[in-house]
Amino acid sequence: MKIYNTLTKSKQEFEPLEPGKVKMYVCGPTVYNYIHIGNARPMIVFDTVRRYFEYKGYDVNFVSNFTDVDDKIIKAAIEEGVDSSVISKRYIEECKKDMKGMNVRPATKHPLATEEIDGMIEMIQTLIDKGHAYVAADGTVYFRTSSFKEYGKLSHKNLEDLQSGFREIKVTGEEGKEDPTDFVLWKPKKEGEPFWVSPWCEGRPGWHIECSVMSKKYLGEQIDIHAGGEDLIFPHHENEIAQSEAANGKTFANYWMHNAFLNIDNKKMSKSLGNFFTVRDISEQYDLQVLRFFMLSAHYRSPLNFSRDLMEASKNGLERILTSMERLRELEAKAADGAQGEGQKEKEAKEGREAEVLKDVQALVEKYEAAMEDDFNTADAISAVFELVKLANTSVDETSSKELVVSVKHTMETLCDVLGILTERKKEVLDSEIEEMIAKRQAARKAKNFALADEIRGTLLGMGIVLEDTREGVKWKRM
Repeated sequence: MKIYNTLTKSKQEFEPLEPGKVKMYVCGPTVYNYIHIGNARPMIVFDTVRRYFEYKGYDVNFVSNFTDVDDKIIKAAIEEGVDSSVISKRYIEECKKDMKGMNVRPATKHPLATEEIDGMIEMIQTLIDKGHAYVAADGTVYFRTSSFKEYGKLSHKNLEDLQSGFREIKVTGEEGKEDPTDFVLWKPKKEGEPFWVSPWCEGRPGWHIECSVMSKKYLGEQIDIHAGGEDLIFPHHENEIAQSEAANGKTFANYWMHNAFLNIDNKKMSKSLGNFFTVRDISEQYDLQVLRFFMLSAHYRSPLNFSRDLMEASKNGLERILTSMERLRELEAKAADGAQGEGQKEKEAKEGREAEVLKDVQALVEKYEAAMEDDFNTADAISAVFELVKLANTSVDETSSKELVVSVKHTMETLCDVLGILTERKKEVLDSEIEEMIAKRQAARKAKNFALADEIRGTLLGMGIVLEDTREGVKWKRM
């Protein structure tokens, strides 16, 4: 299995730290609002990587954090007049709903930054003791980048060039830095912000330190794979390496995986351009399985362009798979065990034909695995699934043995499951059931139980039912 390693800028054979085990850390979202479709790409991609490792028999310890203290979270809390924990808890739950809709499995552990402050203080103190960090007059703690000789090795940036560039953009409030490239490990509190007590000042951690601490706590000082979007290569992941390796004295991660950007109609996603979409927005137009299928239709290191035409193409492609699976299930229900009323020659001829079909199925499994083991090329893996669909549609019918039908069906289910593609259509919900749930939601809103009202709306959304509150009352439609 070969993985493209951002650190070495090359594909490398995967060799785990421990035979049969994979320790993997993926940077999660900052939870100040609904996740956007840019957040969805790494979630889907690295969930698929995890699934493939498990398919190959590895025991995967998969950790992905939630950043639940951040300037954006604090800003949203101030605007609503609530504690920042109210904002983070709300959007962690909303994020989990979207993850479920995309069939992204929960991580082995989803640590929260606010629950790991003691570990962050401990690592920062270690860095100070080792001379890799220093305390400014106002209590801010900075990492001393010049103390880590390999700084820049992940992003392939030269420290001298960085120092020159940073000096030109030096901003107010950084007078306590020894060098413009030094970065914050701990910062003093501001009025109205959450804070924690530390040896240096009352304040909160910098962003970068949280992942170093959580990765160490839940995976150990050394891990196999660290992953995230390519926007995190510098400075976030570069700074994680510096912190972790300076504190622990060991290589932090052996493989660094990064997915490419997602564009909208060939433009960068931006609220100012009016092309900013949350996963929840998309769920009102498409089943989130379509979004997942779309995300996997290109190699994860290739830039991906989101458009209605490409989503429609993904919807049609997913429909081909679902229709074929439906047909196989119907054939399985009808198929008889063993030969029925066949002569010896007919039986042997049939067995020979089916053996050839099974050989073709196995060849497609091998093609699929070869694609996945070449840096997780999901686009080529999906092509192999489509070939399997074609084979199933042309070579499996009412005359096929139950053994053949079951074998082809099971293979298709397995390969789709690795991609996180569900192979059963959602159960059709009766209109009367929908109306009953809407009535319960209205009653909850009248009683000012908005949490229950939102929960019912989310449940309906998961069933493919979109609600619209209008002056004439609640209207609904199926996605």
